[in-house]
Amino acid sequence: MPPERTPENAKHIVIVGGGYVGMYTALRLQRKLRGELKRGEVAITVIDPQSYMTYQPFLPEAAAGNLEPRHVVAPLRKVLHRCRVRNGFVTRIDDARKCVTYCPAGSDGRIQQEIHYDFLVVAAGSVSRLLPIPGLSECGIGFKTVEEAIYLRNHVLRQLDIAASNEDEKVRRRALTFVFVGAGFAGVEALAELEDMARDALKWYPTLRAEDMRWVMVEATDRILPEVGPEMGTWTAEALRRRGIEIRTGTLLKSAENHHVVLSDGEEFDTGTLVWTAGVKAHPVVRRSDLPIDDKGRVIATAELTVEGTERVYAAGDNARVPDLTDTGDYCAPNAQHAVRQAKRLADNIVADYRGRPRKPYVHAYVGSVAGLGLHKGVANVYGVKLRGLLAWFMHRTYHLSRMPTANRKMRVTADWTLAFLFRREIVSLGELEHPREEFELASKGD
Repeated sequence: MPPERTPENAKHIVIVGGGYVGMYTALRLQRKLRGELKRGEVAITVIDPQSYMTYQPFLPEAAAGNLEPRHVVAPLRKVLHRCRVRNGFVTRIDDARKCVTYCPAGSDGRIQQEIHYDFLVVAAGSVSRLLPIPGLSECGIGFKTVEEAIYLRNHVLRQLDIAASNEDEKVRRRALTFVFVGAGFAGVEALAELEDMARDALKWYPTLRAEDMRWVMVEATDRILPEVGPEMGTWTAEALRRRGIEIRTGTLLKSAENHHVVLSDGEEFDTGTLVWTAGVKAHPVVRRSDLPIDDKGRVIATAELTVEGTERVYAAGDNARVPDLTDTGDYCAPNAQHAVRQAKRLADNIVADYRGRPRKPYVHAYVGSVAGLGLHKGVANVYGVKLRGLLAWFMHRTYHLSRMPTANRKMRVTADWTLAFLFRREIVSLGELEHPREEFELASKGD
């Protein structure tokens, strides 16, 4: 456990964000600086609103019920046992004063505290990039957190309950129409897994047929899953269409007011479900800093993962513009593959600076991508080798299991998959989790 009090002469490393970059950087630092941490020469503080890191590639499987949601997150205090974890929202980074300002959890923004640092890691990640579309903020939901994944699972099953319990055709049609905007990894995997789950759940809804459901993917560009290449993206689109899923490429969402969807191709219809996965942007906290940022709001980083023009400030992941040394003139894509590897190099460069050794640049050739499309279905393009179907699905699971932090979580995920192989998926909707006091409030009203 970290000491309660840190000596005044200890070097303080502050990490803003407990996601991929933040957690893996802290994990490597507590191993590389183990002696210094024990002697009180170094202290590491991680600041994040959540007390856990979410392994986002497993969110679609958590939403589909293949994985227990608690097993796709890693508790920061348990993993980072030699670091201090502070839950709260960072509101400003002031490098001129070597200080980070944050609102601690439970303060509702009324209390702000300052933490001074000797080394700073900016790893705040990203947030959903919303567009000024009427009704989107009121009707839509993202797919970046485990809370959103749990909500969508309960919500989709609830829509089946609504459709099976109503005779009104308009109500049924609206409940059974599911719209996903954005055809990258998050959108395609979320849609494919949830459609697969809903289709499986229909066994217990004798009044509903698979043909009654309408699943729509809306994408502004001319292809889906660009990460796996045009050939495999085309195959994925065809595979989804064979399942009855509508793929609308070259189409924009124009409006979603009152759950009434209007598309740029002129079609209009009602939907009970609107999922927005059309891109992300750097966390807004980087704009509330005196660090250099680019026109997209990302911190400008060097190839050594230091922030340009600063001393002992580092950045990586979605909130950083990192040069891609394997592709001259380009920058690293904002994905988990780069984030995990950047964290390793970033931590090593902090140790190098602390010990007065030369830093090394981040160099990593993109090895490819894998995606799950439902149970026993997938697509992959790894080192130029293109796979699809069962083998790609197996590779998807194997790769991400190897990247899941801690042996504890690996074993729990494996156990979930084993149980899912032996037994049917649960189809219970726990939508009341969103309103846990509703029953209590009803009882308090009396007769």
